[in-house]
Amino acid sequence: MLKTPIARGVALATLGATLAIPTMAQAAFIEDSKANLELRNFYFNGDNRQDGASQSKLEEWGQGFILKYESGFTEGSVGFGVDAIGLLGLKLDSSPDRTGTGLLPTNDDGYAPDDYGRIGGAAKARISKSTLKVGEMIPKLPTILPSDSRLLPQTFRGGMLTSQEIDGLTVNLGRMTETSSRSEAGFADLGMSSAGSTGGVASDKFDFAGLKYQWNKQLTTSYDYGNLDKNYKQHIFNLVHVLPLGEKQSFKSDIRYAHSTDDGNTNVDNKAFGAMFTYSLGGHAFGAAYQDMSGNTGYPYIAGGDAFLVNYVMIDPTFADPDETSWQLRYDYNFAAMGVPGLTFMTRYLKGTDTGTGAGNGSEWERDTDIGYVMQSGALKNLGVKLRNGTYRGEGREVDQTRFIVSYTIPLM
Repeated sequence: MLKTPIARGVALATLGATLAIPTMAQAAFIEDSKANLELRNFYFNGDNRQDGASQSKLEEWGQGFILKYESGFTEGSVGFGVDAIGLLGLKLDSSPDRTGTGLLPTNDDGYAPDDYGRIGGAAKARISKSTLKVGEMIPKLPTILPSDSRLLPQTFRGGMLTSQEIDGLTVNLGRMTETSSRSEAGFADLGMSSAGSTGGVASDKFDFAGLKYQWNKQLTTSYDYGNLDKNYKQHIFNLVHVLPLGEKQSFKSDIRYAHSTDDGNTNVDNKAFGAMFTYSLGGHAFGAAYQDMSGNTGYPYIAGGDAFLVNYVMIDPTFADPDETSWQLRYDYNFAAMGVPGLTFMTRYLKGTDTGTGAGNGSEWERDTDIGYVMQSGALKNLGVKLRNGTYRGEGREVDQTRFIVSYTIPLM
């Protein structure tokens, strides 16, 4: 399995790092190391049904390889380690009249390349319960959420400090300077996505800080700050509470509020409130969400990434036009309750009003359904199959999508 070029590259990089560490300090570095290879086969079919669509069909098929390695730390008061990632995407089917799915890059001639990818890594150091990482990474915070909904994940370059010196409290500080989107091999400056905003520019500086405190097993609160230089500043508050209601029953509340303002020449002005409530009973989960935008622009977030919104979904992900109000009804079922572990089902419906970047009279809706199965044992343990189908209808846009994903994660060490 380690005979692929990416696997060899990561292995050689790791070997080089370990040889540079004194022999007596290598034990924890090696023993605590983790590595896995994910094979991800992705088929995407999109149908733009509105009149006058510049491209009616989006259809591509690709194979992805995602190799991740995380070392342990050397012994001593300051421990050192390395993380590495290898990404490779292969084109299985595409043509110039069907590109734009987000699975593959598109060359200037309109064709997708046969393959794309890279090898990256990060150095890390640990003191007590604080860890500093510098290099390529996949941070997951409310202010910076890399997208992993296609063939390969989005990654960032920069530095990040995570501290857990106080029980229950997690502190994050950092700066990201570049990003590589889910369908690109190279890195570029950071950009902004925000409906109705103007004046956004490419930036090489995104500063962030966050505090997350787990009060007990039921309640967690957090505050996060993000600043995309010359674009926007953002404050995000989140409360998650799970109320046990008896045997195999619970009620979960997820409440989010964000306040975003301009930084530089943009006109960003947004307040976003969202709340999702989920009642779980055995294998069933019944959810309802409400989301409200106010201000002159939509919710801003890093281009190419995901948005920390309760109504961030599949086709029209944010439901976050200026002054838009939206609601969601969702149902999940875990077939483990019927003796079939690994089989899951989800369906949801969303409706948004006052859409159209401030026009105030538009509406949109989306319906999504997922069904997936992950093998629980045997030679094909961790083999997952997922079918996703979505329908979106809005002002001037009508989209049907089907996605079929087969993934297989192989532990290497």
